[in-house]
Amino acid sequence: MKKGIHPENYRIVAFKDMSNDDVFLTKSTANTNETIEVEGVEYPLVKMEISRTSHPYYTGKSKLVDTAGRIDKFKNKYAKFKK
Repeated sequence: MKKGIHPENYRIVAFKDMSNDDVFLTKSTANTNETIEVEGVEYPLVKMEISRTSHPYYTGKSKLVDTAGRIDKFKNKYAKFKK
């Protein structure tokens, strides 16, 4: 393998699902500005809108998560085509 092409800054990072407040830890190189305390230890925090614990494919439940108003934008954009 080529040397020097893989990142060296792997560290434990907390990923938080904002739709259900689930937090899980994994190694990552993602840049973050926030931190969170998990079991008395502080970790860098990456916020997500959806994860394996809230995605309908994995949960088997059809749940609508519209955090950015995407559905309203779509309806407004295509309302002119409605008969």
